[in-house]
Amino acid sequence: MAHHVLRVLIVGMALLLGGLAITGQLQKQSLLEQVQDAGELVVVTRLGPSTLYKTDDGFAGMDYHLARAFADHLGVELRLIIAKNKTQMYQALASRSAHVAAGGLSVSDGGQERFRFSTSYAEVDQHLIYRNGEPHPESPDELADFRDASFQVLAHSQSAERLRALGSNGLDVNWSATQDLGVQDLLYGVWRRDIDFTIVDSNELALNQSYYPELRVAFTFDDPQNLAWAFLRSDDRSLYDAGQAFFAEAEETGQLAFVRERYHGYLTGFDYVGARVFLREVTERLPEYRATFEEAAEQYDLDWRMLAAISYQESHWRPEAVSATGVRGMMMLTQPTARQMGVDNRLDPTESIMGGAQYFRSLLDRLPDDIEDPTRTWMALAAYNVGMGHLRDARSITESQGGDPNSWPDVRDHLPLLADPEWYQHTRFGYARGWEPVHYVRGVRGYYAMLTRITNPALFRLSDDADPRELRAFRGSDAGRLELPGMAEMLY
Repeated sequence: MAHHVLRVLIVGMALLLGGLAITGQLQKQSLLEQVQDAGELVVVTRLGPSTLYKTDDGFAGMDYHLARAFADHLGVELRLIIAKNKTQMYQALASRSAHVAAGGLSVSDGGQERFRFSTSYAEVDQHLIYRNGEPHPESPDELADFRDASFQVLAHSQSAERLRALGSNGLDVNWSATQDLGVQDLLYGVWRRDIDFTIVDSNELALNQSYYPELRVAFTFDDPQNLAWAFLRSDDRSLYDAGQAFFAEAEETGQLAFVRERYHGYLTGFDYVGARVFLREVTERLPEYRATFEEAAEQYDLDWRMLAAISYQESHWRPEAVSATGVRGMMMLTQPTARQMGVDNRLDPTESIMGGAQYFRSLLDRLPDDIEDPTRTWMALAAYNVGMGHLRDARSITESQGGDPNSWPDVRDHLPLLADPEWYQHTRFGYARGWEPVHYVRGVRGYYAMLTRITNPALFRLSDDADPRELRAFRGSDAGRLELPGMAEMLY
């Protein structure tokens, strides 16, 4: 009997020790291992033109694109939490509802004691914004002269930190930080004169200013800001280190440069008159031809907004347009191209649009199979402007100089050499105004982005039928308790 009891005790102790060992192993599992075992990476972000938006082909946006690539890099699925603003993004991290916050966050937002920030993936300036025609300061020192002005910025942002620092240095500035509004809301508020001033990043302004042409930059703060992802600070650096390795690889392979080009490559200096004219024409002229663009797009498997953008770049949607070189019509077809596409009357808008769509489709189909979208579209746009032969010459020059002939940024940088005798004399198709397709592609991409946003009001809204396994809205349980020195008044 005694021996039996002893055996039971020994077996019990062995099971207990084994259980403790297993528990110890589980406790030692790193955050990266937990993510990989669970098979999903949870990223909190926010809707907006620079972060995440819905397209006909799925989701897009710089932060979304990089988050998707990081999840693929880890071999897991991506799940998104959609926050309204930066405050909620940091709260979701603090409560451990999300593993990563990726949505236009700045390394200088504050909270370094609580969060780790990744390598920067973009550098931006910060602008103080006002509406054209309204009184405004021309430097930070003049802000004190506008104490009675309505001045709002995002809570838990570098803008708020900057204004707090100015106050600490003796500059009396009357401002407030909002948790309820986003960047677009603040810009819209300035445009509507609901508020007088706000501060936004330069990329956010560039992506929004064409829709609110009266917005102006009062001044730019001296120090640029680095956009980065945020991770919760702890002794476990495994996921953070994996993120750092991902960004290093993305920089080395050119993936990061591609993402920057895709989402910011068409942004140039703001054209107030051009933006106002385009918005007017979208309302007054485009409706007459939209159905034809849609019909042509369906027939040739294209996006009608891309056809409309090409047409606006070519003719401003004017059927009778004629250039000094003899091209004419809505899609500005040359006589040989029109003949090839079966267009009898280039000034007939329907014939021109159908012929232009057919021609653009043929250019897309003639490009090498290993050039993928959206680069394929950008290359075809360049060929629409300068001709496929000249594009091939530019790709050959690019390759001869050690560039990638299938990379739009590389080809774009070499296209102007087609106007240089040192280069075009050795090409098959000779001289071309190589700078023109560079501006042409940038212009079409800008008009396409505007048309996409104007014709899809749900672009920056969370759909009611969204798959909860893929994304969901921020909820109260995600808030946790976020305590950051000096920031409590902004968050609670």
